[in-house]
Amino acid sequence: MNKPIIAVPIGDPAGVGPEIVVKALVTDIVKGCADCLIVGDKKIIEKAIALTGAGLSIHLCRDAGDAEFKEGVLNLIDLDNIDMGTFEYGKVQAMCGRAAYEYIERSVKLAMDGKAAAVATTPINKEALHAANVPFIGHTEIFGALTGTKDPLTMFETNTPGGVSGLRVFFLTRHLSLLQMLGQIKKDSIVACVKECLAALERLGVTGGTMAVAGLNPHCGEHGLFGWEEVNEIAPAVEQLKAEGYNVAGPIGADSVFHQAAQGRYSSVL
Repeated sequence: MNKPIIAVPIGDPAGVGPEIVVKALVTDIVKGCADCLIVGDKKIIEKAIALTGAGLSIHLCRDAGDAEFKEGVLNLIDLDNIDMGTFEYGKVQAMCGRAAYEYIERSVKLAMDGKAAAVATTPINKEALHAANVPFIGHTEIFGALTGTKDPLTMFETNTPGGVSGLRVFFLTRHLSLLQMLGQIKKDSIVACVKECLAALERLGVTGGTMAVAGLNPHCGEHGLFGWEEVNEIAPAVEQLKAEGYNVAGPIGADSVFHQAAQGRYSSVL
């Protein structure tokens, strides 16, 4: 069976990403669904294999075409960008932030060049990125810049047993303090974001169903008792979208909307 090639950057070398990678590669579910091409540092991967007892041998590749996808082999593009003389586990280090970015950069290039079907990311450290003067706060912003995507969207999707989609969640804001986030809850931005999200779902082949717009405050603000965002911004956005023919509902209380979506009542949630 031909399986898709998935590029996997190992994340921050000082974190848990390398161990997640090597432990995942020996699981039946990963072996059964994909051929993984790892992008990282050979020295770090060797330590992760030793720490976890994963029992993998390393095959070094220059590109996807050099990979040998067979039992017990970890195919690695070695960027050799970690100095083990100064490396420490569990520490914020500029060297590791730069390395993590370079692993993502190479993985994205594999996908953009058609040599990998997708990229599966692992944990990075935002402080380490900052220490390395990487001008991005997280994966979404990095992927947006590397792919030339002006307004990247983040969607989390979980599956129920049997492979039926159970929950898709989009985000109106990302990587902001709570105070900054509150200033972004505006009718026009909600309307624009819902339209972008629904268009993205269509590109993924997901049509039909209802997108739920989550409330912000406890009990959706109880008509102003706990906040006015639902009254002044969120509900008017939903009404405008409905008037324009979009299948949306809301605001729905955040304490119940995700459970309802997981049960199939809504096809996605903003």
